[in-house]
Amino acid sequence: MLIQVLRQQTALQNSRFLTLKEQVMIFIYVISQKATNRMAMEDWQHSGSTISIVFTRICKAIASLSPIFIKPPNFDDVPDEIRFNPKYYPYFQDCIGAIDGTHIVAHAPSNVANNYRGRKSNVTTNMLAVCSFDMLFTYIVTGWEGAVHDSRVLTTQLEDLNSGFPHPPPGKYYLVDSGYSNKSGYLAPFRNVPYHLRDARRRGGRINGPTELFNYRHASFVIA
Repeated sequence: MLIQVLRQQTALQNSRFLTLKEQVMIFIYVISQKATNRMAMEDWQHSGSTISIVFTRICKAIASLSPIFIKPPNFDDVPDEIRFNPKYYPYFQDCIGAIDGTHIVAHAPSNVANNYRGRKSNVTTNMLAVCSFDMLFTYIVTGWEGAVHDSRVLTTQLEDLNSGFPHPPPGKYYLVDSGYSNKSGYLAPFRNVPYHLRDARRRGGRINGPTELFNYRHASFVIA
């Protein structure tokens, strides 16, 4: 499937010594095994320069596909995951997706490594993702230092007119966690109220009041 899409949507083709399938396999091998250039050289029996060229070529080609596969849904439609679930409909009928950040382990030059150290002291890059409820990415931004808070990443994208961020239409909103501000278009859970589902399970599933119920529904939806 991936090879077919790359053939149709990019200029990639067989090279003199490697078919497109082999090039993609080398790329997948490197990212799945966290393989070094030397490891790939030994396993694929090609020079280090060839491995580097192939990896870079496939990586750029896959990145170029993002406008095709990472795009906003139709905001006028109520997602089926909401419409047909009585836990969420009609309460979340105007929700169009969920936003969250995640940290990806990275390598950074020693002179800037501290900027990439997150709360757990690991060197990471902070990625912001927007997802629809059918488990598809609708927007992604990468490259932020691990020390940067999720809310700053989102605020910067919202303020950047060229970011391509899919702003919610009037009356619609995204779900966000407590690390973000609760404001128009971005619905966060109640603060100082139990949020995680495991909190309710510890009490035998007992929920105390409407704010707790809202938080558990919010959490279950974000996790789902």
